[in-house]
Amino acid sequence: MKLDDKKLRELGLAVIQVEAQAINALAEQINDDFVAACRLLFACTGRVIVIGMGKSGHIASKIAATLASTGTPAFFVHPGEASHGDLGMITKQDVVLALSNSGETEEILKILPLIKRLGVPLIAMTGNPASTLGLVASTHINVAVEQEACPLGLAPTSSTTAALVMGDALAVSLLEARGFTRDDFALSHPGGTLGRRLLLRVSDIMHVGNDMPSIAESALISHALLEMTEKKLGMTAIVDNCNRVIGIFTDGDLRRTLAKNLDIQNTVISEVMTSQCTVISEDILAAEAMQIMEQKKINALIVVDNQKMAVGALNMHDLIRAGIV
Repeated sequence: MKLDDKKLRELGLAVIQVEAQAINALAEQINDDFVAACRLLFACTGRVIVIGMGKSGHIASKIAATLASTGTPAFFVHPGEASHGDLGMITKQDVVLALSNSGETEEILKILPLIKRLGVPLIAMTGNPASTLGLVASTHINVAVEQEACPLGLAPTSSTTAALVMGDALAVSLLEARGFTRDDFALSHPGGTLGRRLLLRVSDIMHVGNDMPSIAESALISHALLEMTEKKLGMTAIVDNCNRVIGIFTDGDLRRTLAKNLDIQNTVISEVMTSQCTVISEDILAAEAMQIMEQKKINALIVVDNQKMAVGALNMHDLIRAGIV
């Protein structure tokens, strides 16, 4: 069969349109049942146990991961394994969130009596409120879709998308209700770029002590060049007698100075430095420092304390090495 580019684009667009309609229809299901489910999850003193079979199981696993990363302890339990020992993972303090498009998934129905015996609240997310699962649940969230995006009407497509979106709605609603912050999020995502951007502060990567370039305002340009060469940050802070920052001298300032044919052996640095330079606090996030550099179109920053005294310095290369850029 020959692939037709136009036909492929049409088919892809049709899938997106069908699934978009399914998502839009979910707005009607953000109702009292949704609120009741949120309240059960919010009041849970244990963990949220998310279960589902097949494609619903994959969605259930993703929902559990999203809940866990946004402040609601949760994990996925395979219903097929639950009746063979894994049901012991569920305690009386937990809440069960069960996903089944039909509401009649055999593996889930088999463990319903055990869930009920524990007295655990059960939230059902199905496409059939009148199903066995929908009727026995403590509260039911309807995620029915008009049609699957699959042209055969067989492969779970729109239905799994709807369940996933509803799971996100639950997780984000709970995040807001718990007052979950960026710092809380960072603590559960310490690895990778995300963790670095949310956790790493300027104080963690700045150059301090003898590694920080700094010279007195009375020093000569030649002295500044030696300091910049030794410290390798492409700049040096200019400080007064109390170590307060009064300016900065960068590679760019050096080029402009040389263009003026000034005598670097006899010209004082205060005559050519950039005064009123941008400074930052050591307590801000490294990602914020990067944003400042990008906005100001500069490559280095001086770090100061509350009295504007120089305590450190960093440049764009430090941010790159730290994985912020």
